[in-house]
Amino acid sequence: MSLVLDAAAQDLLFREARTANTFSDEPVTEEQVQAIYDLVKYGPTAFNQTPLRITLVRSAEARQRLVKHMAEGNQAKTASAPLVAILSADNEFHEELPQLLPHFPQAKDAFFSERPVREQAALLNAALQAGYFIIGVRAAGLAAGPMTGLDFDGVQKEFLDDDHTPLMVVNIGKPGEDAWFPRSPRLEFDQVITTV
Repeated sequence: MSLVLDAAAQDLLFREARTANTFSDEPVTEEQVQAIYDLVKYGPTAFNQTPLRITLVRSAEARQRLVKHMAEGNQAKTASAPLVAILSADNEFHEELPQLLPHFPQAKDAFFSERPVREQAALLNAALQAGYFIIGVRAAGLAAGPMTGLDFDGVQKEFLDDDHTPLMVVNIGKPGEDAWFPRSPRLEFDQVITTV
């Protein structure tokens, strides 16, 4: 095999990892979330942008507010997951660029002075970071249930502000009983890869 990562880690992160639909009642600790973030913050982005924002929904009151914005098929699992995270893109991420890109602090104004440009960059780079976050959840031995079946406007109004665009909601925890749907097919190498 050509991969450096051992087979057990490959299984944990990819081959055996699945989107969980049920969860045990074992809590997800702040220490676990901190460890996940401390790992995934190193994932690459353009200009070292860090537009991803994570809102942890822990209280029963906040959970009820979120569940009402989820698609019907996602409500029960969101209500019962040990932890739920709202992932969003901060459209004002450019304010941090002088700190995050100290060798080129003028990038903030040279490339991101216009809001539409920032929104496009924030969406792309926060989506990259969301992918890293899901892999980080798996690296912590937890399952992630990322979902886009939700009322995005409702979630933004309920939990965010006009400078933050919701991307997805992720249920997090140890898998419960019958957590998995059957594995769906994947495209083969020759269907995806083109060499020119």
